[in-house]
Amino acid sequence: MGVMFSLLAVVVLIIIATVGAGVLGWHYVFSVILPYLAMATFLVGVVYRVLKWARSAVPFRIPTTCGQQESLPWLKTNPIETPHTLWGVLGRMAMEVLFFRSLFRNTRAKVTDGPRVLYAPDKWLWAAGLAFHWSFLIIFIRHFKYFAEPVPSWVLTLQNLDGFFQVGLPIILATDVIVVVSLTFLFLRRVVDGKVRYISLPADYFPLFLLLGITLSGVLMRYFTKTDLLSIKALGTGLLSFSPVAPEGVSAVFFVHLFLVSVLMAYFPFSKLMHFAGVFMSPTRNLANNNRVKRHINPWDYPVEVHTYEEYEDEFREVMEAAGLPVDKEK
Repeated sequence: MGVMFSLLAVVVLIIIATVGAGVLGWHYVFSVILPYLAMATFLVGVVYRVLKWARSAVPFRIPTTCGQQESLPWLKTNPIETPHTLWGVLGRMAMEVLFFRSLFRNTRAKVTDGPRVLYAPDKWLWAAGLAFHWSFLIIFIRHFKYFAEPVPSWVLTLQNLDGFFQVGLPIILATDVIVVVSLTFLFLRRVVDGKVRYISLPADYFPLFLLLGITLSGVLMRYFTKTDLLSIKALGTGLLSFSPVAPEGVSAVFFVHLFLVSVLMAYFPFSKLMHFAGVFMSPTRNLANNNRVKRHINPWDYPVEVHTYEEYEDEFREVMEAAGLPVDKEK
């Protein structure tokens, strides 16, 4: 049910862009107004959620530990898996953000005859997730050439490295292939694996279909249809300088691509995709494990009037003695 609902939602979005820009000719709406609204929603939503997370109380040190903690001098510690210094935390965060350290450790469970539960590594999920994120980042950086004039040399260098194999004309970029394959794998994993399918929601499928729609429409424009790149670049530089001009003579595929990107930006702050900022705000990741070195006092504690046992016993001594209950001290 979640698969069909999410797929139908993306198909409806494609139809809206195709009819709105391709049939009705609302080029300015789909190329200027909606992208600006989407970017504003993205910025406001991300800032709001980050500030909300920053205001959340974290009264205790709750870092995830996977190694020996700093304690006695003769015990070798693991500064990355169980960091007790700021540099250790930065190292672990770098491993998490750049190489998906925790996902690399992920295991999958399988019930066999017996019955027995077997746990095995799940490196395919890690590889697909890492490949998608790095490929998507490179594609995002490559698009800077449509927003800057002159194009930064490092963007051109990255694009040349992306097309290192020099296959096809136009040259097939490696990240275009990798991102489609990795997204397909992540989708099939949710559909084929019964356990993952059971816990999957429309909020899990919709971003996958949306990203596939963005990727496939971009691939279609680059390799299969003619696209006026000069008009697209004029739009990009205009959007960046707040003097946009709606492109004319551009195929409807471009407007579908741009509309889906706009939907992704507007949807981003309200979805699970916010993990890109949440990983930096997680106390299980960004706290040093130095509980044995330093005493941490809850800053949100407030003075509380207490009633000690001695005071309790003094107040109810006669009743306790009459009931035969033992008391710590006599009168």
